[in-house]
Amino acid sequence: MSGFRVEVRVMPRAALLDPQGQAVEHALHALGFGDVGRVRMGKHLVLELKAATREEALAQARAMCDRLLANPVTEDYDLVVDGDTSR
Repeated sequence: MSGFRVEVRVMPRAALLDPQGQAVEHALHALGFGDVGRVRMGKHLVLELKAATREEALAQARAMCDRLLANPVTEDYDLVVDGDTSR
């Protein structure tokens, strides 16, 4: 088994309101950063996984996102798997 580093980016769906992003956008404007446009807030997770192959690591990460890490109704996610980290 090899070790894989999986980066997960979870973001609110584009069509939905993002209250956290709006709050940050308003705060940035109040601080004088008026050039900031639309702000979206999300989550960035880094997972270290043991798996036989890159595809298996990706499948495990997808299952984790579908079951816990992302809300399938309101959020989308992207995954990036880095190669063998067992060194």
